[in-house]
Amino acid sequence: MTRTDPKTLTSALAALEQRVGPLDRIKQRIKRHHIETPSWAYGDSGTRFKVFRQPGVPRNPFEKMEDAAAVHTLTGVAPSVAIHIPWDKVDDFGKLSEYANQLGVRIGAINPNLFQDDEYKLGSLTNESAAVRRKALDHLIECIEIGKTVKSDIQSLWFADGTNFAGQDNLRERKRRFEQGLSAVYDHLPEGGRMLIEYKFFEPAFYHTDIGDWGMSYVLCQRLGQRAQVLVDLGHHPLGSNIEHIVAFLIDEGKMGGFHFNNKKYADDDLTVGSINPFELFLIYNELVAAEDDPALRPNIAYMIDQSHNEKPKIEAMIQSVMNCQTAYARALLVDRAALTQAQQNGDIIGAEEVLQEAYQTDVRPLLAQVRLDMGIDPDPILAFRASGYLEKVQKERK
Repeated sequence: MTRTDPKTLTSALAALEQRVGPLDRIKQRIKRHHIETPSWAYGDSGTRFKVFRQPGVPRNPFEKMEDAAAVHTLTGVAPSVAIHIPWDKVDDFGKLSEYANQLGVRIGAINPNLFQDDEYKLGSLTNESAAVRRKALDHLIECIEIGKTVKSDIQSLWFADGTNFAGQDNLRERKRRFEQGLSAVYDHLPEGGRMLIEYKFFEPAFYHTDIGDWGMSYVLCQRLGQRAQVLVDLGHHPLGSNIEHIVAFLIDEGKMGGFHFNNKKYADDDLTVGSINPFELFLIYNELVAAEDDPALRPNIAYMIDQSHNEKPKIEAMIQSVMNCQTAYARALLVDRAALTQAQQNGDIIGAEEVLQEAYQTDVRPLLAQVRLDMGIDPDPILAFRASGYLEKVQKERK
C-alpha cells in the first residue's frame, strides 16, 4: 500500500477517459453503490476448532455500530449494518437505531437465528414438533417487529434445517411444513417489507438441506409472492457452480433480491470478498450492471457482506471487502456493452471474451481514488484507518 500520487492519478484518469469517454456518470454510479456490512463480522470469530480473540473487538451491538460507522466514514459507501437476532438483541432497539443514526449509519437487514437452540436440532420450521415450529415462527415474527422499530425493510432468512441420515424424516412433509411456516411469516411483512430467502447445499446438514439450492428458494419465493426474493450467498454452492448464470436467471425472473458477498476455496469458507476468485466476482457484477442498464428490469438488489475473517483484523478486512466490491463494480461499468452485444450477435466468441477481459484487466484504482477524493474522503481507506488511531483507541476502551 502506497499513498496516491496526485500527478500519477491525473495522468491515469486522463488515459482512462481517453479510452472509455467521460467518467462523470461512472463515478456517480460508484458513489451510489452501497454495500451493507454485518454486525457479526466485527466480533470475535473462528472455526469449529477455535475462536480467535482480537483486542478491541466490540463487546455489544452499540460498539459494533461504532466499528461499522468507521468503515462507512473511510469508504463512503457502507451506510447500513445488518444485525443478527439474538446475537444483537438489546432491551431498546429504538435506542440502538438512534445511536447508529448519530454515528452516520443505520440498521439494515434483520437476520433471525434458527440454528442454535437445542430444540432446533431436528429443524425449525420443518420440525416434526408443532411446538418447535411455533417457537421458530414466533422468533421470525419477533424479528419482523424489530425491523419495524428500526425501520428495516429486509428480513434475511437462512435456515440450517436438514437431515444427516437417510430415512431420518419425510422429505416431502418437511417441504410442506416449510411452505406453511414461510407463508405465515410472509403474511406478517409490513408494507414495503421484503423477505430474502437464502439457500445452502450442505452444512450443518450433510444428508439433505431443506433449501438446498437457488431453485428451491426460487420456487418458495414464487409461491409466497412478489415481496419474497432469493438471496445469493457466494459460498453456498457446489464447486464449479456458475453463479453469474444463476444471477442472470433470477434477475430475468424478478427474483434476485440480494447478495451475501464473500469468497470460497472449498466450501462455505466465508473468506474476504474477491480474495480467491476476483474474476468470478467481476462476471457477477457484469450481469448486475447489464441489468442496471436495462430500463425494463430496474432490479432492487441488496448488496451485503457476510464473511468471517477469523485471522485478519476485523475493521481492515471489512474495508478491504468493500473496496474489492467497488473494484469489481467499477470494472463492470467499463465493459463496452455495444461492442459486447455486437460480438455476441456475430458469434464472435473471442471478440466477446476480449471485451470482458479488457474491462477486467483495467486498473481502476485511480478511478476509485478520485471518487473518494470527490466524496471528501481519503483515497486510500486502509492507510487512512491505520493512521487514524481508531484501533488503538478502542483497544484501550474495550478491555
